[in-house]
Amino acid sequence: RIIFFLRRPATYGPSGRGANAGKGWQVMKASTLWIIAGILSLVGGILALFNPFGATLTAVFLAGWIFLFSGIVHLISAFSETGTGAKLWAILWALVVTLLGIAILANPLAGILSLTIAAAILFVASGLFRVIFAINVRGTGLFWPLLLTGLIAIGLGAYIFATYPGSAAVVLGTLLGIELIFNGVALIMLYLAGKAVKSVLEPAAEPAP
Repeated sequence: RIIFFLRRPATYGPSGRGANAGKGWQVMKASTLWIIAGILSLVGGILALFNPFGATLTAVFLAGWIFLFSGIVHLISAFSETGTGAKLWAILWALVVTLLGIAILANPLAGILSLTIAAAILFVASGLFRVIFAINVRGTGLFWPLLLTGLIAIGLGAYIFATYPGSAAVVLGTLLGIELIFNGVALIMLYLAGKAVKSVLEPAAEPAP
C-alpha cells in the first residue's frame, strides 16, 4: 500500500518556484511507470487466462529460477553466519533451495505436478486458518468475510485435489493470470491516485503573485 503525504506549499525563493515542483515531477514520472506496468500486467493476465498451460509452464520456470537464485544468495550469505551450528543449517537450507530450483528447471513437468500439490495444500491451510480466525472473531464485522473467503479457499484446494493430476495443467497458469490482472488493476488505480496528487501539487508550484 502506498500512502501519499501532502505537505503545505514550500516558501518560494527568488526563482518563484517552490520545492513542490520537483515533487510534482516525481509523482508524474512514477504515475507514468505505474500505468505502463499496470497495462502490461493486465494484458499479461488476460493472455495467461486464454492460455493457462503456457502460463503454467511460465510460472514453473519462474519458480525454478527464483528458487535457484534464492538458494545461491542464501549459500553466499551463509558463510557470514556466526557459530558453526547456524552456519551449517544455513548452508544446508541454501543447498536444499538450490537443488529444488535445479530440479524444477531440469524437469518442469514434474515441477508442475509438485507445485500444484503445494498450491492445493496452501489453499486448504490458509482456508482453515481463516475459518478458525473467523470463529474467534464471531460477532464482529470480520466474521463473514473471513468465513466466506476461508470456505472458498478450502473448496478450491479440495477441487484441485479431486481433479489432480488433470488440474495441474491449468491451475498454476490460472492463478498467475488472476494475480497479474489484480496487480494490473492495482497499478492503474495507483496511476489515477498519482494524477490526483499531481493536480494538488501543481498549483502549489506556481510562482506566488
